[in-house]
Order: sequence, then structure tokens, then C-alpha cells
Amino acid sequence: MSGSASPDGRWSIGELAEQAGVTVKTVRFYSDRGLLPEAARSAGGHRRYGPEVLDRLRLIRSLRTLDLPLPQVDRILAQEDAAGATDALEGAVAGQLRALGTQLSALRWREAALRLLHDCTPEERADRLRLIGAVTLPPTTDALARFWRRVLPARLPARLLSTLLEAAVPQPPADPTPSQVLTFARLHAVATDPRVRDIDIRRLAARTSDGACRPAVLYEGLVEACALASADVRAQRPPHAGEALDCFVGAHAGLRDTRDTPAFRRRLSAQLGLLAHPLIDRYWHLAGELPSAAQQPTIGAMDDWLRAALDAQVA
Repeated sequence: MSGSASPDGRWSIGELAEQAGVTVKTVRFYSDRGLLPEAARSAGGHRRYGPEVLDRLRLIRSLRTLDLPLPQVDRILAQEDAAGATDALEGAVAGQLRALGTQLSALRWREAALRLLHDCTPEERADRLRLIGAVTLPPTTDALARFWRRVLPARLPARLLSTLLEAAVPQPPADPTPSQVLTFARLHAVATDPRVRDIDIRRLAARTSDGACRPAVLYEGLVEACALASADVRAQRPPHAGEALDCFVGAHAGLRDTRDTPAFRRRLSAQLGLLAHPLIDRYWHLAGELPSAAQQPTIGAMDDWLRAALDAQVA
């Protein structure tokens, strides 16, 4: 059949299907959904289409090949002759790319998880399957953020809380190895451990005198102290006295509205040793094994360095 319409200038459903290289069933489906307007009906009630519908059908087929859902296809077709047609198509393509990225990320994590289970011993498999099964695919950091919101003092300024969460919550690797999948699953298990209810680093504030508790002052100072210690920790230099330690101690002194003195440093060194919690330590150990720790040491690593510097000074 040639590319021209029938003598009356219109195509039957079969003729249109043949021109577009699709089945009659496909044309009927799109017609029933209102995506292909009929020009008329024959005397026998059969559908007839104008030649302009061919380009529309080809566009629909192209959009569906990209797996765009029908509602989006409908919106693009509705704006085909309008100024917003290009924006509608760009938005649909961008949305599809995001969805595809999510699917690919889930597939990469699933593949790494399967390899982890395939390569482990039968004795390890049940525990690893339990850990992996608790993590959604692709993984999110929601549980880790909830962990820190539970642990950190209440009513911190929003900007400060956001800074702390960004530093404390590692992002899952986009293309993980099996060992990284296991590490993140273990980190997720720490964050959702029921014993988190027993963690109360707010005891630090509870030890201050009435009216002198200023946790925001403490955490603002700790963020600055960690930034100052970062280069030393990254270079694996031994803990030592200096600006970072002074800032660290000053933050704790500011919490208590007291002065930084040798006696205060001795008390602080002893007190910080009492505040350690195995879940917190486990969290920082696992976070340090993820790729993000290669670019920037974890808060836990920098806090350990600063506390070691303080212990060494007062020893």
C-alpha cells in the first residue's frame, strides 16, 4: 500500500495500522483512550482517520517505546500544537530518566546483594539475608537520619541540625560492591536497633548547672573543631594540642558557661570517657568503611582524634 490515503482522503483502521507498522489492536486501543481522533465513521460504522493521524500515531509509538506512561503521552499530545509542547516533552523525558536511574540503582544494589549471598558460607547466609532484607531498594538514608534526630538534643536550630545530619549520615554508594552492601545493611541495623532508646548523649547537657545548658553552643563549636581537625585526621597525624583541640574544649566550656582551664580539661577528659556508647561507636566504625569517608573523615573519627588529643594533654 502506498503512503497516500484512500480515495475519500481517509484511512480505515487497518490501513492506518499498516502505514504506521502497528497492529489494528494497537490503533483501536489508542483510539479508545482518545489519543487518536477519528475523522468520521463509514456507512457501516467503521472508523475512518485523516492522514494527519499517522504522524500522531508514530509520535505515540515513539513515546511509548521510551516507556512513558499513557497519562504523560496524553499531556504531550494535548500540547503538541501549543507553546508548551517542548517543555512538556522535556519534563516527561527528565522524569523518565530519574525513574530509570532509580531502577538502575536498585538493580545494582540487588546484584551486589545477590553476589554477597552467593559468595558467603552457608553459616553466614541467614544472618546476611536478614540484614539485607531490612533495607529498601534502592536504599535510603531515612533510618540513619531518624537515628540522629533521636540521639541529638531537641530544639537545635534547623540550620545546625541540617549541618549535623549532612555530616553524620553517609550516602549509600551508587554502584556498591558486595562488601559495601553488607556495611550499609549493618549500619541500617545499628540505626534501627531498639537499644537506641537507651542512648542519651543529652546527659552531657544534663550535667550542666541550671540555666547554663546551651547545646547549640556546644554543637556549633564541635562542627568548627571537626573542620579544624579534618586535615590532621585525613593525613593520619598523631593527636596533638592546637587550635582544633582549643576549639573542641571551648565548645564544651561554652555549654557550661565556664572557662577553659587545666582543671576543666581534666574533668572534661574523664567525663567524655563516661559518655561512650557501643551503638554510637559501632555506627561510626561502619560509616568509616563507606566510600564517602575516603573524601572526608567521619565526625566519629574526628571526635576520637580530638578526645585522644585531650587525653594525651591531661595525662
